[in-house]
Amino acid sequence: MPEHLDRLWSVQDVADFLRIPRKTLYQWRQHDYGPRGHRVGRYLRYDERVVREWFASLDNDVA
Repeated sequence: MPEHLDRLWSVQDVADFLRIPRKTLYQWRQHDYGPRGHRVGRYLRYDERVVREWFASLDNDVA
């Protein structure tokens, strides 16, 4: 099994990584923003690699 699939991230894991409230992550999802997650039954799960790639792709120009 590929290493990045060893453990999928929960909403809390992603929120902790991004240092944002879980509620913000859910709001982003409603607006089709943020890293792509997948439903596994009633749970939302994220591939760690996808979350890290999404974060790296952000325009980090801070004035």
